Amino acid sequence: MAEITAAMVRALREDTGLGMMDCKKALEESGGDVSAAKDILRKKGLATAEKKAGRATSEGMVAIDLSADRTAAAMVEVRCETDFCARNEQFKTMVVELAKMAAGAPAGKVAPTDAMAKRLQEVLAKIGENMSYARGVKIAAPVIGTYVHFNGKVGVIVGLDKPVTEEVLNDLCMHVAFANPIAINPTDIPPAMVAKETEIAKSQAEQSGKPANIVEKMVTGKVSKFLTENSLMEQPFVKDDKKKVKEVLGGAKVTAFARFAVGSD
Repeated sequence: MAEITAAMVRALREDTGLGMMDCKKALEESGGDVSAAKDILRKKGLATAEKKAGRATSEGMVAIDLSADRTAAAMVEVRCETDFCARNEQFKTMVVELAKMAAGAPAGKVAPTDAMAKRLQEVLAKIGENMSYARGVKIAAPVIGTYVHFNGKVGVIVGLDKPVTEEVLNDLCMHVAFANPIAINPTDIPPAMVAKETEIAKSQAEQSGKPANIVEKMVTGKVSKFLTENSLMEQPFVKDDKKKVKEVLGGAKVTAFARFAVGSD
C-alpha cells in the first residue's frame, strides 16, 4: 500500500472540503488512490444523507436566475436544517448554481436533474447537514420581473405581456412578495378552494339566525371578498391601496407569477 502522506491528506481535504480524518481514512481504504478516495467520500456523503433524511429542513434559501434578455427566469428553493447552514457561503453558492441549472429547463415546474442532485450532494457531504431541493419553477414572458428578499427567504417572478416602467415592475414583484396572492384573476382560483370557502361562509352565516335570503347575501359577500383578496389583479396595490393592481399596470397583464417562501408550500 502506498504511504499516506500529510500532503496527500491535505490535498484531498482542499479538493473536497471534508475533514482531515475523513480524508485520511478514505486514502487508507483506497490504498492511496486519490480518485478512489474521492469516490469513497462521495459514497460516505450519500450514506450521511440517508441517515439524516428524516431531519426537518425548515431553513434554506431561494435563488433566481434571470436571462440576459429578461424574458425568462428560473427560481429554486433549497431547504436545510439550520440558519447557520443557510448562511454558509458554500450552501448559498450551490443554491445559485442550481438556479442557473434550472434556467435550462422548459417553462413550468422544474424537477431536479441528476447534475443538480449531485451538486447538492457534494455540499451536503462537506457541511454534514441534511438539505433538500424543495421546488423549482421557470417562467417565460415578453417581460420578466424578479425579486429576492434581502435574507434570501422569499423570492418572486412575475411575467407580463408588455413593458411597464422599471419602478412599476419592481413594485409589482414586491407586492406579490408581501400580499401572497393565490391566482392572477378570481376565475383562476381553484374551484375546490372556492367551494370550501363557500361552505365555511355558509356555515358562519347560518349561525347568525337571519333569514335565508340574508344568509345567501352574506355568503355571496364573503366569497366575493375572498376572491378579491387573493387575486393579484384585484388586490389593492401595496404602495397605493386606493388603486387595484390592474389599474397600476396601465393595460399590461400578468401572464404568470410564482412566489416561494422558505419552508412554505
